[in-house]
This record gives sequence, C-alpha cells and structure tokens, in this order.
Amino acid sequence: MERTVAIVADRVGWEERRLIDAAAGLGLSVEWVNDESLALGDQESASLGGYAAVLVRSRSYTRGGLIATVAEAARIPTLNTVSAIQACENKLTLRAQLRAAGVPVPDFRLVLSRRDFEKALAELPPPVVLKPVFGGMGKRVTLLRDADSAHSVYDYVEDLGHGFEQASLIEPYLAGGSSLRCFVVGRELVAIAEFHSAGTDWRSNAALGNRNRAVDLDPEVQKIVDGVLDVLGEGIFGIDLFATPDGYVVNEVNHAPAFRAVASATGVDIATAIGRYVREEIG
Repeated sequence: MERTVAIVADRVGWEERRLIDAAAGLGLSVEWVNDESLALGDQESASLGGYAAVLVRSRSYTRGGLIATVAEAARIPTLNTVSAIQACENKLTLRAQLRAAGVPVPDFRLVLSRRDFEKALAELPPPVVLKPVFGGMGKRVTLLRDADSAHSVYDYVEDLGHGFEQASLIEPYLAGGSSLRCFVVGRELVAIAEFHSAGTDWRSNAALGNRNRAVDLDPEVQKIVDGVLDVLGEGIFGIDLFATPDGYVVNEVNHAPAFRAVASATGVDIATAIGRYVREEIG
C-alpha cells in the first residue's frame, strides 16, 4: 500500500467520493478510513501505518487534530499538518495568530463567563454575533440583535453547555449576508465563490445551501490568502472572508473544507487539484 492514501473521515460524503474517483486517474489509490475506529496510540500508529499519507477530513472539530497529532508523531505524512488543523479547530487561536501576523480579522472578545459576556456587550454593542470557539458549519452561531435577547440567549449557553462548549467569541455583526470562500490547494488559490444568504437565514455559510457565484481574483484577496498561508503553511483550506468598509477580513479557515458548492459555482475540478497536490507531497 505504499502509494495508498487514507481519507480519514466519519463518512464518505460527496467530496470524499470525488476525491476517490479523481485519484484513479492520477496513479493513486485512496481508501476511506473511519475516524471512529482507529484506536491510535501505539508507536507505529498501526491503524494508519501502512499508508503513504493521511488526508484528514474529519467533520468533528475535535477528532481531526487529535488523529493528526498521533499520525504525525508516528511520521506518517499528514494533510493538513497538526499545527494547521489545531489552529483552524480553535477560532480563538486562529484569530490571535492571524492578527499577530497582520492579517485582518474581525474585532472580537473572548467570552468565558457571564461577566465576560456583559463586558463584551458594553464594548461591542449589539447587533453582534455569538459563536463557539470550537465548532463549524454555522452551528450554534447566533445573531444577537439587542441586549435583552442577548442575555436570554446566554442563559442557554450557561445552562446547557459544558465548559468546552461555553467558550465563545463575540464579534460585530457585519451586515450584508455574503462572504467569499477562497479554496486553496498547496499555496495556490484555485477557486473563489461568493455565498449569499438565501433570505431565510442571515448566515451565508455554504453548508446552509445558500446562493453562490464565481468571482474574479482580487489582489487584496490574494494578499490576505497569502498572509493566512504564511501563518498556517501550505495545505488544503477553505478561507472565508467578509467584506467591510475597510476591506476584507478573515472570518474563519476550514481545514477539511467542503467544496461541492465552490466546484458548482466555478466549474473548477477541485478534487483533481487536491489529488495532484497529494501526489506531489508523497513523491
């Protein structure tokens, strides 16, 4: 299995099927490995030890980094790297690293308690967005339009969430209902799509099925993408940007990005681009 690549995920979705199909024409063999049945930890990481590389596409915002940590420690080539996956899994870590590097990100406040929440609202008045530090696909991201409803929402955060789930960010609501998804393979920006809210949801997350269209490359966008890659290193990323009066800011970076909507909007064969990159990485 020296040229067999493992796609580590909880299931085979649309993207994984396209990656498996594209690999055949590139001289690669790709196998799905269920991320729920690895039991990693032995020195050679036996569950993954026979593969030429591991492509981590776990949808969980905890499994990916944990699996990559053990695989990389066993010297199994891992895409993306542990450091990149762990930064993307943690919105606070990502924001802090990007801001320190001069990459534009939204203003934010870390909320770990009711007191944090009250102070954050005083410094960033509603409307604001409350989002979990750990999470993805737009889940548990809440628009707080006024202070009264904001405190009611936070009651649920306190009562229903564990400490891990309660860690949140408050950031200004950037009105407009659209975002750019920049899809990167290696260090190449291979596709850009703009996502618009479909009108039934204020969020423009691609996982919610909103409208999308291809857009041309903007030098400002390329500069921001390059800045993100300088921080995370090359890899396979979905970089989401919001437009503001002062220019684009990085909302988040997905380390296991879906690409069905971007491929549909742009016509780019993203699966083949990823396959070529993996082939180059394993030599």
